[in-house]
Amino acid sequence: MGRLLSIVERGGPRADEVAKLAHPHVGQAHVIGITGPPGAGKSTLVGKLVAEAENAGKRPAVLAVDPSSPLTGGAILGDRVRIDANNLEAFVRSVATRGHSGGLALSVPGSVRVFDAAGFDPVIVETVGVGQVEVDVTATADTTVVVANPGTGDAVQANKAGLLEVADLFVVNKSDHPGATDVRRDLELMLDLSHVSGAEEIAGGRAPIVMTNSLDGDGIGELWTEIADHHQRLIDSDRLVGRRAHRLQTEVRSRLLTALEQATDALIADRFDATQQTIGESAAPSELSEKLLAELLSPAPPQTEGAAEPGA
Repeated sequence: MGRLLSIVERGGPRADEVAKLAHPHVGQAHVIGITGPPGAGKSTLVGKLVAEAENAGKRPAVLAVDPSSPLTGGAILGDRVRIDANNLEAFVRSVATRGHSGGLALSVPGSVRVFDAAGFDPVIVETVGVGQVEVDVTATADTTVVVANPGTGDAVQANKAGLLEVADLFVVNKSDHPGATDVRRDLELMLDLSHVSGAEEIAGGRAPIVMTNSLDGDGIGELWTEIADHHQRLIDSDRLVGRRAHRLQTEVRSRLLTALEQATDALIADRFDATQQTIGESAAPSELSEKLLAELLSPAPPQTEGAAEPGA
């Protein structure tokens, strides 16, 4: 597993080969995304949640995403320290974002696919600490759990956080701290507004709120039950198929954008000389962009039969 995941993280043709081999065997694992602001206690919560899954006879795996330094590119990969402290048998893998925004690494979909094909269920993806609009986890997970904790702001702050609008479950962690009940009240207020706006119907129902204390395990059993119930509701309503279709579309879109970005960089490098002057210096940037876009999207000329190979 470790070697396969390393291949996926490096990317390239070998990672594509792993994806092809794994694809026929995926679709069994329940993918759970755990996200929230820094310091909310996500890693400790994941450790307790994995223990609960193991007690239920499951074979869980964890993909913990850590931020990469914008200065050195390095990552501590320290989330597993808190997760492993629970003496778990689960497979825990840490991965760095490598500069990718949105709380996830580019390799996460491929790594989830490998876990799924190997028979792990559920697969828990813990994102880096995120802010208000980093919602990439929703395109990776079947069930999205947003973790909040006391001290994250007032009701206005809660209501303007786009991340909260995509949650299937809310967790108010550190429930023994002062202000935890205020956080729950603010979340309830936000959910009331979603009911008025119609967002609740779009999401498939009102998201439950679970109070937990990940240090002593309070509320973890209730959280696991709510996660399992949400998964069953997705199956019963046929919404799980739609979510996984959206996940596939998102991954294909990400791959296309990456390929187009690389092709664009190569084209620009070819059209700019060493002095950074463009071929069409007199052309406006918009005009030059249109010409390069047409060239980038134009199909390659067909090879004529009997044409000499390049360099022949």
